[in-house]
Amino acid sequence: MLNRARTNVLLLALCQALSATGITIVVTVASLVGYSLVTNKALATLPITIMQIATMLATIPASLLMKQLGRQRGFMLGALLGILGAGLGVQGIVSAQFSLFCVGVFCIGAFNSFAWYYRFAAADAATESFRPQAISLVVSGGVVAAIIGPSLASWAKDAFSTYEFAGSIAVIVGLQIIAIAILSFIRIPPLADTQLEGAERSLGAIARQPVFFVAVVGSMLGYGVMSLVMTATPLAMTSFDHSFEATASVIRWHVLGMFAPSLITGFLIARFGVLNIILTGIAMNGLCAAINFSGTAFPHFSIALLLLGIGWNFMFIGSTTLLTEVYAPTEKSKVQAAHDFITFSFVALCSLMSGQLLYFFSWKVINAVALVGMAIALCTNLWLRYHRHQIAEPLA
Repeated sequence: MLNRARTNVLLLALCQALSATGITIVVTVASLVGYSLVTNKALATLPITIMQIATMLATIPASLLMKQLGRQRGFMLGALLGILGAGLGVQGIVSAQFSLFCVGVFCIGAFNSFAWYYRFAAADAATESFRPQAISLVVSGGVVAAIIGPSLASWAKDAFSTYEFAGSIAVIVGLQIIAIAILSFIRIPPLADTQLEGAERSLGAIARQPVFFVAVVGSMLGYGVMSLVMTATPLAMTSFDHSFEATASVIRWHVLGMFAPSLITGFLIARFGVLNIILTGIAMNGLCAAINFSGTAFPHFSIALLLLGIGWNFMFIGSTTLLTEVYAPTEKSKVQAAHDFITFSFVALCSLMSGQLLYFFSWKVINAVALVGMAIALCTNLWLRYHRHQIAEPLA
């Protein structure tokens, strides 16, 4: 069983790598495509916001579908959505229809919602002792995205002659065809088979647990602040006269920071404790904002976005691991769905705010908002530490 679990984790990590590569391509080029297609330049980041909204809206349906169909079929359905979205996105660029491009990105966002359940599928398949490492290793599949995502976006951007970036989006089709092939080898029992037994608490009762609250806040602020800063970065770098190649390089370092630590994050959690790892992520994100305040040269962007990626990794994986403490097997679908719905709702809001704050205010204002978010995350982390010292909290 352990060998089967490890095999599933490896295959899920490969699928995560392919999905993260596609999303990295979208993040790298979507704002620039929007800027070229829309008259009101304040709406240039709207496609990324729409992608985040779609991810948020699809979290609950994705979880319910996988409960009925099983993880494998659910992930395949998500990959098909990614293929559909990429096709529509390419057509939107070729026909210069901003609305059609946004529809395509919406479908890609829905696909992203399915893909984020790879980490929960790994947690479901793993033993309790292996669970932090399983989550971490699956998320580490994004290292591939960091290495090849921006390069693919740059390499393929002129593949469709005068239709810049159409080729970049088209690459996602091939990536998800490969993912479907890999998914055919995954063997995870349908969730419905394991959720028919045992008592089940209401979501409200689960949500009243301090651990649930801190896990959700950690995920939503860690991911939200990352989205806020990352979404604005391509436009900010363009406004400071950096080339697209420089922007792609910064995004590459950022995505590498997001996923490369996953090779050891699970072990760090086991060694130092989940709250300490989340706290380290908060510090990394705060340092990112401080560097962005200090200058706008290429090294500032590169180092700050690398730290932002590492901060996201520690906060998101740490919070996901913390969440697994609050639910029984009969409750996991609704708790995972609620967690991701709240998280991606906030991420969508931050993505929308990003373009508006940059257009109407400045790059420094974006980073000031990021600091406020980290201050809130710090307070909740310290509060749970205090609570755990005061009360021995039952987990079920």
